[in-house]
Amino acid sequence: MSRFWKPLAGRRGLGPAWRPHRAPLRLLGGARPPWALGSARRLGLGLGLGLGLGLGLALTLGLGERSWMPQSECQPEEEEQQKEASGALASARERGRDLLQRIKDEVGAPGIVVGVAVDGKEVWSEGLGYADVENRVLCKPETVMRIASISKPLTMTAIAKLWEDGKLDIDAPVQKYVPDFPEKEYEGEKVTITTRLLLSHLSGIRHYEKDVKKVKEQKEKEKKALRLVKEEVEPKVSGQGSKEKRHTEKPKEKLEGPELRGEGDSGKQETSTKSDSNEYEASVKNKKNPQNKREFEHEEYYIKEKFENVSKALKLFKNDPLVFKPGSQFLYSTHAWTLLSAVVERAAEQNFLPLMMKLFRDLDMLRTVPDEHEPIVYNRSR
Repeated sequence: MSRFWKPLAGRRGLGPAWRPHRAPLRLLGGARPPWALGSARRLGLGLGLGLGLGLGLALTLGLGERSWMPQSECQPEEEEQQKEASGALASARERGRDLLQRIKDEVGAPGIVVGVAVDGKEVWSEGLGYADVENRVLCKPETVMRIASISKPLTMTAIAKLWEDGKLDIDAPVQKYVPDFPEKEYEGEKVTITTRLLLSHLSGIRHYEKDVKKVKEQKEKEKKALRLVKEEVEPKVSGQGSKEKRHTEKPKEKLEGPELRGEGDSGKQETSTKSDSNEYEASVKNKKNPQNKREFEHEEYYIKEKFENVSKALKLFKNDPLVFKPGSQFLYSTHAWTLLSAVVERAAEQNFLPLMMKLFRDLDMLRTVPDEHEPIVYNRSR
């Protein structure tokens, strides 16, 4: 689809990647219409008296004891507070800049942009590194970054709005809104997938890995490694009183361990524990370094096919088996959010991209645009 945003189905070709975009220039000034000037002349005296009274009341009632202080005493105190706040903000920026630089270097990102607001007021925005390494274009607050799966919470906003308007029942089967999505079975039993389960990554719909057996094996390894790490951490946290607990829990782990089913070899248990711990550490490293993530190995990650609408993108996964019974486990799934996008389209009776663009305008998010290659997007990072 040339002018439609590719639905939430993948990171490269189908990834939900909205980009912040510079808002068009708008005229903020301009002459007032005659009726406005006339109203100002007729109401000028009343307005002036009203403002005067309001200001007087604010000074008397709103400022408390400070309102009775002479201006000469009040002003130095305010200036001192402003200096302290400015110094604290400068220190926080410096610490934040150092942290960002370390994160950027650790993950191998060429550039990074930060924006911080306090009570709705922007207090810090800055770019570090490069938006374009080849042409040595520096990152700056205006740099347009690809946000990838951050598009999921943006889609969530549209879903919440539809629910608020009574157009979407999050506990109804998805077939109510997307009848062309087939009803599912798990181990011969008919199961129901709802919008709520899709939102929570509990639907059982796969992510990029198509082999259900591999996904299950990986989840089991992660669960076991986490359990072993937890057992190592708990005694250290609880201190001396953990010795008895350690003696009572270790035999239980030996009996439960799949490698020891029907065996009692403690040496084998120790070996498996070390290997599982190593696998866990490796998985943590993979999560910290995007270049090592296994999902980058899947061809689906790099798909370039364009779809006319979200519903047509469902063909990528709609006939695939579920990884688990819906509601029983957690599995992060981008494809589940593709289905959610289709639910949004049908519930709103509007194509997904125009719907989201209207939502952004309503929220004054004028710098967010679809991640499409053809349009010119100023300050786009490479």
